[in-house]
Amino acid sequence: MALRYLSAKLAQQIDDELMSAAGAFSLDQLMELAGLACAQALAKAYGADKYPRVLVCCGPGNQGGDGLVAARHLSMFGYKPTIYMPKPGSKDIYQRLHTQCKNMSISTLPEDEQSLRTALKSSDVVLDAIFGFSFKGPIRAPFDAALPLLSASGLPIVSVDIPSGWDVEAGNEAGVGLNPDVLVSLTAPKEGVRLFRGQHFLGGRFVPRTLEEKFQLNLPAYPGCEQIVDITDSEVPQKL
Repeated sequence: MALRYLSAKLAQQIDDELMSAAGAFSLDQLMELAGLACAQALAKAYGADKYPRVLVCCGPGNQGGDGLVAARHLSMFGYKPTIYMPKPGSKDIYQRLHTQCKNMSISTLPEDEQSLRTALKSSDVVLDAIFGFSFKGPIRAPFDAALPLLSASGLPIVSVDIPSGWDVEAGNEAGVGLNPDVLVSLTAPKEGVRLFRGQHFLGGRFVPRTLEEKFQLNLPAYPGCEQIVDITDSEVPQKL
C-alpha cells in the first residue's frame, strides 16, 4: 500500500498521541530523534568533505528545536554548523537546546539581516528549520526578509518536515516559500509536499507500530540502523 500523506489535523493528532499517556514520548525525545534524522539526511546528501559549512536556520517553535538538535549532531559528524535565528524561541526546551549547541562551540549569528547576508557567502549548505507544519501565512517580519535571502543565495537547501513558507496542505501555492533540494519529512510526509520533486527522505523511526496501524501510515522499512529512508521514488498516492 502507498505511503500516507498527512493533513495538518492528522499530523497534529499523531503528535498529540505520541506525547499522550498512551504514547509515552516526551517532546525532548521526539526533538532529539527528529533532529538526528535531519542531520543524517543532510550528511547523506551533502558530505562534510565538500559541504562542511552548514548554516542552520531555526524558527522560534518546535521546528527550530529540531534544527538546534541537528546542528549539535552535525558538529559531532565533523561539520562546522552556524546557527541563525531570525526570532529566537523563548521556551525552556528551546533555550536548553541552544545551550547544548553553545557547549559544542557552535556559534550563533546576530539576528540582523546583514549578518545573514554575510553568513550565506561563507556557507556551503542551508538547513531550513524555520517553519513547521502548523505554519499559516502570510510570512511576517523578520522572516519575510530572511526567506528571500535564502532563496537567492544559490546554496543547496535541506528543509525539515515541510519547506518554510509552504502551507501544510496547499504546498507552495502562494509562491513565497523556499524551494529546497532535499526534504526530510518527519513521521510521515504532509499533503502539501506531494509535488516536491527533490531528494526526499523520511525520518520517523520513532513511530510505534500501534500508531502506524491505527492511522494506516504504511511506512517503509528503514534500512539497517539508519534513522532515515529515501522515499524519493515512492509512488505519490491519491488523497485519502
